[in-house]
Parts: sequence; structure tokens; C-alpha cells
Amino acid sequence: MNKNARYNLNNTELCHLGGTEYQNQEGRVVLKNPHIHFLEEDILYHLSFSTRTHNFLEMFGDVKFVCVGGTAKRMEGLAYLIGQKIGVKLPTGAVLQDISSQGQRYAMYKVGPVLTVSHGMGVPSLSILLHEVIKLLYHAKCKDVTFIRIGTCGGIGIEPGTTVISETVVDGLLRPYLEMPVLGQIIRRPAKLDQLLVEELKSIAEEQLPQFPLVVGKTLCTHDFYEGAVMCVSIIDRLQGDQIQANKATLEEWQRRPQEVAATFIKSRLAES
Repeated sequence: MNKNARYNLNNTELCHLGGTEYQNQEGRVVLKNPHIHFLEEDILYHLSFSTRTHNFLEMFGDVKFVCVGGTAKRMEGLAYLIGQKIGVKLPTGAVLQDISSQGQRYAMYKVGPVLTVSHGMGVPSLSILLHEVIKLLYHAKCKDVTFIRIGTCGGIGIEPGTTVISETVVDGLLRPYLEMPVLGQIIRRPAKLDQLLVEELKSIAEEQLPQFPLVVGKTLCTHDFYEGAVMCVSIIDRLQGDQIQANKATLEEWQRRPQEVAATFIKSRLAES
């Protein structure tokens, strides 16, 4: 795992979280919070899970990939796509279940060693989700987990529909870190990317999905949808204006492109193991 790596696909944003800070020598997910060891029960409130009522090791111990995105419907579709890619077949008449539906905030689907989870809109909602998912993986004793965020955004100087794998991540002031208040202090957390993973995603996309236009670029992430960063308003080239011209069918097809990249990447990684 790599800390705060984020891959933006203009119709795509991929976040890859972790790094040596979040795993031990065995590759197992670890937490820096020392109080976690003294909890009789850890309640993941927004996911509607608890260490007292759920067997995390049995439910999630095999997870190797976590894909997150804004909407529940998109993550449900991604779960089915990944299942097809990696050969997970559901019994006749069976459907994937939102295993986090009781929380009524996020949607979570599990297909083989992959979790797909919606996080809503905005950094605060995403932060809450990732905190609880990382604790879930810790309790499940998961190893070598890759986080990928898949979403949509606007582009600067590139054609709509282009998949962009980010090599750098910056905030609204073009600084390469996330700044937030924690216990009365402003904390800066560096947004580092795994360049080897960038190259791996690029190579897989170019070799196996050559029909998708793809570039490597930068991601600008802010706390606002409209005024904070025109780059993230819509699926367009903002140098040409701010009106979305593509129809719904085209937009849905574009949104599927980064999902195909992520699913193909996961299939490739699993084939190596």
C-alpha cells in the first residue's frame, strides 16, 4: 500500500493509501492509534459493523483490494465488473448484497478478495469512510492491501473521456499534501504516489485496453465542487468552457473506462499471486 497516492482518470480518480506506515514487515495492516488494543469493542458506526457482533477475520480476511468511489450505484456496477474479470460466479438468481446497508450512509460490496465501497461526495465523507475501512482491515488481519479510488472530474487541455493516471496530487493552493485540523492543531499529511504503480497501471491500460485514450497527469483536489477548483466541476475540457456536451450514454461509457482499468489491474495482480 502507498500513502495517499491518488490517480486521477478524467472520469477517474484513483487513491492508493498506505505505505510502510500502515503495514508491518509481514504486510499486515497496522494502526498508529495505541488505544485500539484496549477496546473491548470497536464499533465502525457508519459501516454498521462491530468487533463484538461481526467476525472480521472470517468476513474480510482475504481482502487484497479496496475500490472506492462516490456513488453506491457505481460501486455496485464495479463489483459486478470485477467479478466478471476475475471469474467469480454467483449462483443462478443470486445478486450482490450491500453488506453495509444497515448504516444507511455508505454502500459496500464484496466479490472475492475485492471490496467496492461508496464514500459519498467530498473529502470529509471520504475521510470518515477510509478511517473505518482501514480499521476493518486491521481487525480482519489483512495483508498487502491496495486502495484505489475511481471517480470523475474535469480536465484541463485534454479531450473528455480521457483516462488520466495521476503522477502528482495537489490541493487548491497547488501544495502536495492534505491539511486538516486535528485536536486543535493543523496537521499536514503528504500526498505521495507510488510511481511504480503509476507505471503498472499505465502499462496494463496501454497493453490490454488500447481503445481507451490515456495520459499521465496531475490531480487537483479541493473541498469544494464549484468555486474551489474549476478542474473538478465536470467531465469536460475546462479550457473550452463549462458546459457538458456529452449525452448520458456517453458519460456512462466514459465512467466505465477507469473501472475497466482498475478491474484489469486487479485481475493481473491476482494472476501473479
